[in-house]
Amino acid sequence: MTSPGGAVAGKTNHTYVQFSRDVENPLLKTLMTKTVHSQTPAAVQRLRELRSGPDPRILRVGVKAKGCSGNSYILELAEKKGKFDEVVQQEDVTVLVDSKALLTVLGSEMDYVEGRLSSQFVFNNPNVKGVCGCGESFAL
Repeated sequence: MTSPGGAVAGKTNHTYVQFSRDVENPLLKTLMTKTVHSQTPAAVQRLRELRSGPDPRILRVGVKAKGCSGNSYILELAEKKGKFDEVVQQEDVTVLVDSKALLTVLGSEMDYVEGRLSSQFVFNNPNVKGVCGCGESFAL
């Protein structure tokens, strides 16, 4: 069975839009040319480890108004995709991006860094204009 858009029921369908004239809206131009979100090889490996554990989950990335610079990343492990989550597939791993955080993380890269005292996912985000002194929050 197919839907009006030509998708087969139960199958993933990707929609591509072709414009017959130049796009004027700068936000739309940005969305059309940037990758939503990517991961480094270290992040991909850590995501594989999280997925293969006894209670496999999917990492969801969000942004919350918090901290002295105004925004902070929120990472949570989800059992399934939320209704409005954007699915980012890289190699064999999936990351969910909260729809409210989509424009904030647009074009960002997530890395996984292990130090002597801690290990964490960190973000290289070209949209960030500044960070607070403690590194917990950022400004756009």
